[in-house]
Amino acid sequence: MSKRASALQGTLDLLVLSTLARGARHGFGIVQRIQEDSDDLLRVEEGSLYPALHRLEQAGLLKSDWRESESGRRARYYSLTARGRKQLEVEMESWKRLSRGVARVLRLAEERP
Repeated sequence: MSKRASALQGTLDLLVLSTLARGARHGFGIVQRIQEDSDDLLRVEEGSLYPALHRLEQAGLLKSDWRESESGRRARYYSLTARGRKQLEVEMESWKRLSRGVARVLRLAEERP
């Protein structure tokens, strides 16, 4: 896998884990929450989301069960496992370090003529 694809996958994983940290959701609910929370800046395609959910569940970071959705249809709801919560902490710290580094580079670029 390329570094770019790996970074994008890692970012999607972080978004999914952080969304589910606030409670179980079905796939479309995850997509909606990410879009709403990002003020419509981030849009996750369902074609990217479901492979990510499957990968995270296979890794033991998520668990799922079938429930009735708000619309009355059966839907698969995903939630974090204890291992998923620990991984979220690791991923959040990594993202914060990366963000600080990028912010520093941009700040230095602004300071120099």
